[in-house]
Amino acid sequence: MDRSSRICSPGAARGSSPAGRAAPANPADRWTRYRFRSVWDLDAAPARVYAVLERPESYPLWWPQIRAVAPAADGSSGTAFIRSALPYTLRVSAAELLRDPVRGILEVALLGDLEGWARWTVRSRPGGARALYEQEVEVRRPLMRLLAFPGRPVFRLNHTLMMRAGRRGLAAHLVARPEAV
Repeated sequence: MDRSSRICSPGAARGSSPAGRAAPANPADRWTRYRFRSVWDLDAAPARVYAVLERPESYPLWWPQIRAVAPAADGSSGTAFIRSALPYTLRVSAAELLRDPVRGILEVALLGDLEGWARWTVRSRPGGARALYEQEVEVRRPLMRLLAFPGRPVFRLNHTLMMRAGRRGLAAHLVARPEAV
């Protein structure tokens, strides 16, 4: 079952986060902050889902909007190039904050065109796994900041489309390549 991304109101991203970000000092900045939540129900064991999600360098194989991932030499960070329906590519670097296979949690700090954090939490559910994706970010790309207020509905839709494609891609990847995990 694919549950659409739930996108919280502009003020909902306020407060501290795993990456330690505080509420915006300037009220106008609330339009450049986003809080996303997506739930993906998948027909695979939680350990298999976690194993795929903990390898971001493989995301371009199954997630069409993740165009490329360049891992850093340290293995706990890297840069992703992301392009969804809108005609721009985001460059986002991620640094590992938490990798806990026992609890099913993967968390990263994000820098670049988006700054903030993202987290996967993988749990068991009847017949498979539930992957919860949470993200709190501030848009840093100048044009997106300039268009923050009028473009917000379009940016939110763009994210929703990307997450739906990611869920479909991961579900197909898990079915097609059970031995590859």
